Amino acid sequence: MPDQPFTEHLSENHRNTLYHLEQHPTSHNLEWPDVVALLNEVATVTEEHNGKFRVRLGQSDLFLTRPHHKDIDEQMVIDLRRLLRDNGIFAEKK
Repeated sequence: MPDQPFTEHLSENHRNTLYHLEQHPTSHNLEWPDVVALLNEVATVTEEHNGKFRVRLGQSDLFLTRPHHKDIDEQMVIDLRRLLRDNGIFAEKK
């Protein structure tokens, strides 16, 4: 799991979601409600009038669309990894 002091305040469920977001190969059982709950703890999440979710973390914005199924897809995992890494939640990959 990430060893960032930033994650110390997160619940075990949030830390578990964060852990699975960072894992390679990509986990295929990350559920939308768990991801949104984590994002609400580390970022500002607002639902736009068009149904998209705006995630603001630091100076970065990411717009997400609720998946049709309960699990998020691989592209969303990649986008979330980039957002979290760019804002110091994950360590840079070498």
